[in-house]
Amino acid sequence: MKVLMISDVYFPRVNGVSTSMQTFRKELGNLGVDVTLAVPDYGSNQEPDESIVRIPSSRVLLDPEDRMMSYGAAKNVANMLPERDYDLIHIQTPFVAHYAGCSISRELGIPSVTTYHTYFEEYFHHYIPFLPAAWLKGAARRFSRKQCEAVDAIVVPSHAMAKTLLDYGVKMEMHIIPTGIPEEMFAGGDAEGFRKEQRIEEGRKILLFVGRVAFEKSIGFLIRAAQIAKQEVPGLLLLIAGEGPAEDSLKRLTSQAGMNEHVRFIGYLDRKDRLKDCYAAADAFVFASRTETQGLVLLEAMAAAKPVISTAFMGTKDILTEESGAIVPEEDENEFAAAMVRVLQDEELRKEMSGKSLRHAMTWRSGAMAEKMARLYAGLTGKIQTMQDLG
Repeated sequence: MKVLMISDVYFPRVNGVSTSMQTFRKELGNLGVDVTLAVPDYGSNQEPDESIVRIPSSRVLLDPEDRMMSYGAAKNVANMLPERDYDLIHIQTPFVAHYAGCSISRELGIPSVTTYHTYFEEYFHHYIPFLPAAWLKGAARRFSRKQCEAVDAIVVPSHAMAKTLLDYGVKMEMHIIPTGIPEEMFAGGDAEGFRKEQRIEEGRKILLFVGRVAFEKSIGFLIRAAQIAKQEVPGLLLLIAGEGPAEDSLKRLTSQAGMNEHVRFIGYLDRKDRLKDCYAAADAFVFASRTETQGLVLLEAMAAAKPVISTAFMGTKDILTEESGAIVPEEDENEFAAAMVRVLQDEELRKEMSGKSLRHAMTWRSGAMAEKMARLYAGLTGKIQTMQDLG
């Protein structure tokens, strides 16, 4: 089976969509599903790959990390491909990629699938603050409903996202297929080497956040909670691994809170080694985003056998079950800080949570999730060979 995935974002741009596509592409390949990507051309830092078509793109005014693909080029991407015998189009993002993907689907006469990764209702007001929030939410709902009606199947990464789309009025069946964790993300990592590289004193307690440094991630909440927690754990260090549009604002908050010695922004880390080293070095992982449709970094932290302290909203509720071993405080800075202190001061608790985290992450392996996706593809295309291959 041959699948064309099209997206408005991919590496070197680091985010959950890029990670999801990379993970599924690899695992689907192991199942005999040949995936070609059509994604933006970022101009540099792109690994050459014959099965990735880079579409001419321009910078986005309000978000310089991202690119806007040329619609004409994206729509005609089928003519850029070495072959046209694709069985299915899988659309990953709702901008140029959605409309180009639907056009290609009609042109080639093949089914289309979309994965609804992002809770746009809670995103737009951060990036378009000059329009009323209520109007933006209504627009996001209409926009989402109309796009879902234009495809043959909808994939969502969590039960919460499925419910959200149902509330929008989407009537199509939704297939809940989260992104799994690849084998190489489990445990491992050079904790000592990472601490030396970052000049972090031996024995200093590290809290870690990994993700896009964006307003909707509630990183300011984590900084304020850490400010409270350091009264009980004076050497506490909060590492923020990632980059994004909120970085300057959060650095100002850090300075104003007198937390410059306790909060460190370390930028994006290579997923093949340095990110694993960073996870290994941390004593606990912290997270408080309200807008995650899945919360993949929670599973990454668990795969690294890290204790997790996180609020539970949207898709993170699917991960933060009783079996996960995580501490799930209310969205209150004092309560969250108390959880930080408890975990950092209790070595036995950390060991217990570590074991539970790892066992929980193992139930989310990427191969099993790819099998679900391949079965969906097979049902849409009538390619029963894949179904037989999967048993």
